[in-house]
Amino acid sequence: MNIVVIDGQSGRMGQLFIEKARAAGIAEPITAIGTNALATAAMLKAGATQGATGENPVLVACRSADII
Repeated sequence: MNIVVIDGQSGRMGQLFIEKARAAGIAEPITAIGTNALATAAMLKAGATQGATGENPVLVACRSADII
């Protein structure tokens, strides 16, 4: 399963979601996409498998996502 989390500004909501998902035992890869570098860094720190920043990564990652 491919999970994509998209967040902007500070990335706090995405960070909380990823932390809760990892705490619940979800081991599937999580791709964090932030609208800025700060948001992406926060989600990666929370446990995302990979991250990207910007508009184009949103378009590319959503094509293969099972859950957004």
